[in-house]
Amino acid sequence: MKQRKVPLRKCIVTNEMKPKQELVRIVRTPEGTVELDPTGKRNGRGAYLTNSEDVFNTAKKRDSLTRHLQVQVTADDYDRLIAERVKVKKR
Repeated sequence: MKQRKVPLRKCIVTNEMKPKQELVRIVRTPEGTVELDPTGKRNGRGAYLTNSEDVFNTAKKRDSLTRHLQVQVTADDYDRLIAERVKVKKR
């Protein structure tokens, strides 16, 4: 039986290549909002972050998502994403 390739993506904070399943996709929707994408299939420009609070806090401190998603991401947006990340993790 042929083994399937595991899709890899790079975390924008740690620059580590990891299996897509271990990362959380953040997407800029066509309307310009920034949202968590638990399915990894939503329309819009995406960026991947390692699913840990430290990485999300580092992204907030460096404002990494603003550069990668090419839209202004506020501190409130980061706080909301961190809270949503915890909900997704518990599933």
